[in-house]
Amino acid sequence: MAEVKVTASNFETEVLKADIPVIVDFWASWCGPCRMLAPVLEEIANEYDGRVKVCKINVDEEPELANRYNISAIPTVYVFKNGQMVRRSMGYKKKEEILALVF
Repeated sequence: MAEVKVTASNFETEVLKADIPVIVDFWASWCGPCRMLAPVLEEIANEYDGRVKVCKINVDEEPELANRYNISAIPTVYVFKNGQMVRRSMGYKKKEEILALVF
């Protein structure tokens, strides 16, 4: 499954009501570490299709979501399970580190 672009209008459906764990990447196009993390998350989205959903939230386009989740630095990755945020990580992380947040 490709990564899912999340906005305020589809956040509840895509993240909170998902039936599998969701990795939410808060990012921006001008952020160097965000661009480094992007291929890692894309790889996870493809390899774990059906077991993990990867969602991306552009903080410049969705400031209300960034504020709701107190995003103070990017990239910030949240992991949601059963509608609840269970883990959080800030900054660039390797694939294994991201997967360790989920499993």
